[in-house]
Amino acid sequence: MSAREPIIVWVDGIGLLAPGIGDWATGRALLRGDAPYTPAPTALPAPEVLPAAERRRASRIVKAALAVGLEACRAAGADPATLANVFASSGGDGHNGHELCELLAGDDRQISPTRFHNSVHNAASGYWSIATGATPAAQVLGAYDASVAAGLLEAIAQVHASGAPVLLVAADSEYPEPLHAKRPIQDTSAFALLLAPAQGPRSLGRLLLPRQGALRDTAGDLTDLPSALAALVDAMPPMRGLPLLAALAGGAARHVALPYWPPQWLWLDVAPA
Repeated sequence: MSAREPIIVWVDGIGLLAPGIGDWATGRALLRGDAPYTPAPTALPAPEVLPAAERRRASRIVKAALAVGLEACRAAGADPATLANVFASSGGDGHNGHELCELLAGDDRQISPTRFHNSVHNAASGYWSIATGATPAAQVLGAYDASVAAGLLEAIAQVHASGAPVLLVAADSEYPEPLHAKRPIQDTSAFALLLAPAQGPRSLGRLLLPRQGALRDTAGDLTDLPSALAALVDAMPPMRGLPLLAALAGGAARHVALPYWPPQWLWLDVAPA
């Protein structure tokens, strides 16, 4: 392959969960403008795939990550236990972080082991492996508001290097006050992409990542998003992936830009299957 040729991966499955959006089918209709958007708090499905003890401990970000990851795997007809995965989150579990801060600010600073292990940035990835039995390589990264683009870069690079499918999951939860005033995330949200090295019978589209010039100082825009959904992009870190999901929903080739470290944006091409 020439150094001038783009890296190509195929999207075999998508999962989506956000305020007023319960799954990818709903999100696709909204992104196409086929249905009106009705704002509503994010409805988090019960994580039935977890054992009872872990199910009781599952946080909001864990429930969201499991929901979208499993949805993407089902759409692709893939066994999640066989998939390498990349989990991207700007800050992890906001509610658990709030509870830990409250405990540390009080007189009794005894932190339960359960609350502590749910506070780490790789908690959602750990629960995923418990729920699915996945043992392939797992990567967890955080890059603040660049986390979606950084996670996508990592997942595409892994697919290209390994020649095997990789599941990307981006998820974040909101912070209660007073942290919410400093990090005003609207609600819990997540999306997942199952990326494959070659086109399959269920492929939804392909992503073409330039080997040179993918990171540019040229900003993208949100003109292709319905205005009500465009407002979600700045409201929740995972929703910075909505322009990419809109391109996959639209079924037409287009350039897509995702925010990376300012002033850079990640540019790639999206084409229908």
